[in-house]
Amino acid sequence: MREAWVAVALAVVFGAFLSVQSCLPEPKLMAPSWAEEASLPSASLIPSSQTVVAVAKQAKASVVNVSSTTNVGEGPGLSEAPSPFFDDPFFRRFFGEELQRRFRQPRDFPQEGMGSGVIVSADGYIVTNNHVVEHADEIEVSLSDKRTFKAKVIGTDPKTDVAVIKIEATGLPILPWMDSGRLEVGELVLAVGSPFGLTQTVTMGIISAVGRANMGIVDYEDFIQTDAAINPGNSGGALVNLHGELVGINTAIFTRTGGHMGIGFAIPSNMVRTVMDSLIKHGKVVRGWLGVSIQALTPDLAKEFGVSDTAGALVADVMEDSPATKAGLERGDIITELNGKPVNDPTHLRTLVADSAPGTKVTITLLRDKRRKSLDVTLGELPKDESAQAKSEDAKGKHALAGVRVGPLSREEARELRIKGGVVVRRIDPSSLAAQAGLQEGDVVREVNRQAVTSIEEFEQQVGKLKAKDRVLLLVTRGRATIYLAITPG
Repeated sequence: MREAWVAVALAVVFGAFLSVQSCLPEPKLMAPSWAEEASLPSASLIPSSQTVVAVAKQAKASVVNVSSTTNVGEGPGLSEAPSPFFDDPFFRRFFGEELQRRFRQPRDFPQEGMGSGVIVSADGYIVTNNHVVEHADEIEVSLSDKRTFKAKVIGTDPKTDVAVIKIEATGLPILPWMDSGRLEVGELVLAVGSPFGLTQTVTMGIISAVGRANMGIVDYEDFIQTDAAINPGNSGGALVNLHGELVGINTAIFTRTGGHMGIGFAIPSNMVRTVMDSLIKHGKVVRGWLGVSIQALTPDLAKEFGVSDTAGALVADVMEDSPATKAGLERGDIITELNGKPVNDPTHLRTLVADSAPGTKVTITLLRDKRRKSLDVTLGELPKDESAQAKSEDAKGKHALAGVRVGPLSREEARELRIKGGVVVRRIDPSSLAAQAGLQEGDVVREVNRQAVTSIEEFEQQVGKLKAKDRVLLLVTRGRATIYLAITPG
């Protein structure tokens, strides 16, 4: 009987538990916080293999193989005996005198090169790299439909490594151009070309970076970096996005092995198009010119000019009768924007100006004495030559210029350097702070802490004001370049 009461009690308790549970709200599953913050694309936005196939088919039709032949004169050892064995009696008897004469006669030695190109007009204009066709005596272009044509060079630009060639053909397929200024890191792209002579090769990757400069590859650099496989022979080929638009022209790779290592570079389409149009219209590239000597802002220089950011380009000198002079730019200005586009560094500014046609009116935003200012400048045309023991005194004492000996600047030196005054560094202690900051013998010091020095006496006056821990800002002319140097005592 006792057991029966226990069973009834348990049943009542269990029933009550079920009743209460049924009244409770349904539990909600909480997503991890990162999933709420991330905005991932839906599956419908991820490109299908059919999209890639369609874009590859379109791009392949517009990419050509470019073969060049250059006669480099005598081949190695052809005009002279290729080895000491030519004078050996056994060698002469074995090969005969006639064969020896043929070996000794000078003859042309053809050198062949191979690359890629992109058709940019239905009537046969093709863009490729300058290094693909440079010095070529003959150029042959092979189309995707197996037709071959002889090509002629319309124009080349070694400063960007762009060249334009032409074949006599009509109705050719072309790719639409993309505004490379809208390109973003992470976009999927295809590289199309002829690596190692394997024509119509397509590889896929992403945009790894944009605006790569200071690579030392060419004079004007604004490269797109991609991990799409680019190998020798891809030069001049197309980099396209998944809309089938031409993003850039493949031009170089970073490699330790000679092959693909996941770092390739392409010239952006905007730069290619500007250079191409100029080559077709003028046979040369006509570039914009501002007329300033610029340099990078180091942390020390930024501190001297009272700014917290090293972005921008510091104006070290303004050339006489230049667009910059007419617009009112001054030495010491820090250019931060051009037409609303941020200026990252001097290379970036140089490229932005060069990409603009002469006569173009641009708005330059700058910092002058820590104040923001805008100037309108009408660009000129880049000049062809753009790219031109007397009494001495030691700077004595314990300060940033200790160990520097200067002398007067002669009239002949001033005339040659096209400057009005300064003092010449005749000798400098290699262990001095000034030497460590980059000051060199032969430099002409024109300013000390923004004060002009035109004589040894004026230089001594400025040095006499210096204390051991004082920072010094020098304006220095070195050859044809004028730069600022900041010396900071430890």
